[in-house]
Amino acid sequence: MSTESFPAIGPSIGGPSVLRLVWIYPDLLSTYGDRGNLLILARRAQQRGIPVELTEIRSDQPVPQSADIYLIGGGEDGPQALAAQRLRADTGLHRAVGQGSVIFAVCAGYQLLGTSFFAKGTQCTGLELLDLYSDRGPSRAVGELAGDIDPRLGVPPLSGFENHGGRTHLGNGVSPLARVTAGVGNDGTSEGAWRGNILGTYAHGPALARNPALADLLLRWAIGAASLPPLNDLWADRLRAERMAAIRT
Repeated sequence: MSTESFPAIGPSIGGPSVLRLVWIYPDLLSTYGDRGNLLILARRAQQRGIPVELTEIRSDQPVPQSADIYLIGGGEDGPQALAAQRLRADTGLHRAVGQGSVIFAVCAGYQLLGTSFFAKGTQCTGLELLDLYSDRGPSRAVGELAGDIDPRLGVPPLSGFENHGGRTHLGNGVSPLARVTAGVGNDGTSEGAWRGNILGTYAHGPALARNPALADLLLRWAIGAASLPPLNDLWADRLRAERMAAIRT
């Protein structure tokens, strides 16, 4: 278990004395810079005076059930199937969800949240944390991904990069994260899913570097705050503008 502590910068806004972030199975699920999501959350909390503890849990270690935010990244078929087996046997993540913890999952990690997914042509059982399932699409979805995020979340349009062969189908009680305006996402119409404090997406980039407001949404869920003090997002805004312009050209 690898743990780092980040001290607070500036006045604290309240909430937990230490925000505990857990990156699940980086030895299995870590593609396209998804560790950046962990670093973005830590930095944006730290800049608001919230001390942060980062923990990386490898696949041979138990998942703690008392963290505030859990992150799951993308990965290849074999590691994804193995991660599903170990997380189902471990049950720590399920207990954390039962206690109200936040989950942010990307690509293979997103598919893991559902009831089933395909890996190497075999249907695998997922974690059953969201009512959705994933199968194989007619072609691989690769390229820029954008969409209008569910207005109930109060977040600007999604910007990301996708690279996946799956298609994801949502069931009852699960809402799409966004309506696709570029790319494929779940099925060419919707992208990602959310319910309660659980949110999944196909967007890499890393997603939270390209969507700082989405990072702040996760932080607000974790600390129970209606709002957060604003930050200077000059570089994030430049990145978003650059990628959105690339879609239009």
